Amino acid sequence: MTHSLLSITEQVTLLSAFFTGILGSVHCVGMCGGIAGALTLSLPNPVRQSHSQFWKYLLSYHLGRLSSYIAAGIMVGFLGTHLTTLFRPDIANKISLWLTGGLMIALGLHLGQWWPALVGLERLGQQLWKRVEPLGRRFLPVKTLRQAYGVGFLWGGLPCGLSYSVLVLPFTAASAWQGGLLMLVFGLGTLPMLLTVGTTTRWFTLYVRKLEVQRVVGTLLIFIWIIYLSIQIT
Repeated sequence: MTHSLLSITEQVTLLSAFFTGILGSVHCVGMCGGIAGALTLSLPNPVRQSHSQFWKYLLSYHLGRLSSYIAAGIMVGFLGTHLTTLFRPDIANKISLWLTGGLMIALGLHLGQWWPALVGLERLGQQLWKRVEPLGRRFLPVKTLRQAYGVGFLWGGLPCGLSYSVLVLPFTAASAWQGGLLMLVFGLGTLPMLLTVGTTTRWFTLYVRKLEVQRVVGTLLIFIWIIYLSIQIT
């Protein structure tokens, strides 16, 4: 009889992280859609005119962004595994459960524009970004795949309530590597939407920014995490 490397709870958390990425990527379009479009337009003409070269650079951007998420997930996961040892296991599990579920529901309210729950996180991120942003100038203009990867890595650190709030998942993970895995899965969920933004016209970006779309997404996200909490409690 074979045993899964991940428990049922961990598998459900990964699935929830993936769907959070898919749904939350509507927020990414609003925050990062302009960046994605600008990065693709700033590529050299020979690259943009070659379908294969264009996709290599576009994927390098996103590989850098995913690497940034993984690195953050590993660091936060490492920190979380050590801090939770300060509590009894049952208390630590309850704290992790309600912290995760509560923040993800707050994220849904934020995406639906019912409650600006994550504005404080984004303001904190802006202060951190001021120190990191000058490093990005070393990679511009993007002329090589390595530069594209570097820009993407820094892109992952942009002030973003979505990605910052999702970091609560690796904080409550069982290990540092699982923290990195959670952020990878979340990042993969955001990938389809951001790849689309980088390759389509402006009408799509304007469409997903509509309040009705944002509220449908926020409602679905809240629903997913209420189900998640219900599964964990039972």
